[in-house]
Amino acid sequence: MAKLLLLVAVVAIVYVLLKNYKRAIARQDEAARPEKAAQPGSEDMVQCAQCGVHLPKSESFLSQGSHYCSDEHRKLGVSRRDK
Repeated sequence: MAKLLLLVAVVAIVYVLLKNYKRAIARQDEAARPEKAAQPGSEDMVQCAQCGVHLPKSESFLSQGSHYCSDEHRKLGVSRRDK
């Protein structure tokens, strides 16, 4: 009878461990999956065509299809290193 109880206990422990492992894998998959909709408050980032700094699109200056971080860089235009 003691062997039967020991076997049931081992099976129960294995069941709980496998269940926790499956839950952990599901959490990792969910965290690695990109969200379908953008989070509230997030926006696209762009790179300044002059200096290469990244900034929010709403804060950039757009000129001739290029984004700039400041009005001074917009006036300078695309840097020579990019040409």
